[in-house]
Amino acid sequence: MQIPKFPEAEHPLIQALARYSDRDLLILFQRHPDQGRYFTAIVCRYSPIVYTLIWHSLRSPVQADYLFAQIWRHIYYELGGLDLRSLSTTGFNLQNWLINITAHCINAANLPPVESIQYSLTAAPPVLWCYLDQALDRLPPLLRLVMIMAQTFRWSDTRIAAYLRAEGEKIPAAKIPEYLQAAYEQLEAEIPADIRLLYCDTPSESVVSQWTPSLATA
Repeated sequence: MQIPKFPEAEHPLIQALARYSDRDLLILFQRHPDQGRYFTAIVCRYSPIVYTLIWHSLRSPVQADYLFAQIWRHIYYELGGLDLRSLSTTGFNLQNWLINITAHCINAANLPPVESIQYSLTAAPPVLWCYLDQALDRLPPLLRLVMIMAQTFRWSDTRIAAYLRAEGEKIPAAKIPEYLQAAYEQLEAEIPADIRLLYCDTPSESVVSQWTPSLATA
């Protein structure tokens, strides 16, 4: 077993949070949803434990990586809903909570066959996946659809325009690149600035083209 290493753990933004307690990180994560560094710090801190638990249940590296990312995406939304005030009186322990969540997700997992999984842990680390997923959800439906058809399905501008026309959207093929560019710009604007600093040192189009194939198995 080789536990994944994340370069972002060495970034000054994340290194500066090393002295923060789990509770401090959780509070900051909930108070500042427009910043991604606090969730990133939690992922970097507890990824070895989560991955080790997964590996003992799955021997396929492809499935292990995919489930690892899926679990962290689940954790991301669960953490946002935790009532920290009530938990403070119950002796809440983040590590134990993460172990329990991971065990539950492993037991409930219904993973696709290895050959159908297109996810790459290197191309889309769990934190980036969470925030890109969130950003995609915030795109207008038409822009999201055009982006997925172009990047996930690799459709030509002509085919995209034909599909949209069949759905009642009269957009000429020559205009599809403009819609794609608008989608990339809005997507980038929806991603927290510190997440862009940590991960998106390439144009948004490049990031999306690496990441969106995983939508097919998400």
